[in-house]
Amino acid sequence: MRVLVVEDHELLAAAIGTGLRRAGMAVDIALDGRDALDRAAVTGYDVVVLDRDLPGVHGDEVCRTLVAERPESRVLMLTAAAGVRDRVQGLGIGADDYLPKPFDFSELVARIRALGRRPATSLPPVLEGGGLTLDPGRRTASRAGRSLALSPKEFAVLECLLTHEGRVVSAEELLERVWDEAANPFTNTVKTTIGRLRAKLGDPPVIETVREAGYRIGPG
Repeated sequence: MRVLVVEDHELLAAAIGTGLRRAGMAVDIALDGRDALDRAAVTGYDVVVLDRDLPGVHGDEVCRTLVAERPESRVLMLTAAAGVRDRVQGLGIGADDYLPKPFDFSELVARIRALGRRPATSLPPVLEGGGLTLDPGRRTASRAGRSLALSPKEFAVLECLLTHEGRVVSAEELLERVWDEAANPFTNTVKTTIGRLRAKLGDPPVIETVREAGYRIGPG
């Protein structure tokens, strides 16, 4: 899952980014509204965590622009104002969810994951394919009833492949969706993670390599 955190308090933005990466998400950070819009114009984010009180371009205007130009991105608005009126206003301009500060980090993670399961094209709550079963909500994965112990990145790669329902996913797309802008595009990270996944999934092989194209989930 690719997430954009828009927060003008640099230390808080960095802390949120670190925590979300540990939860297996690919995270970019913008410190103001203009930077957020520039990033969203070139990168498709699953979820945008948006502070409402931003310098320059206000969070409300960022939200309106994202809703109009990037409707596939879900917006979770953060604000220090916790009143009902403020929440109604935030949702009224197109935010998908609203979380007042201060917040419990585990709740932030849960809400981001919930929004990430609500893309433009509806996906089932449990993903299946090639004998694999993956539940993003419970963060569990199994093959033929055997539980799989996956790292956050392994889980995210498998989720991305299953979401594509047998279609080929390029290494570049996996790098973009599972890692973030800090990832080296020339790294072997994707290949290494796929190798670890294959070892954990066991035989017969279920992740297929499509020459010069990428990877996909086979019939298993």
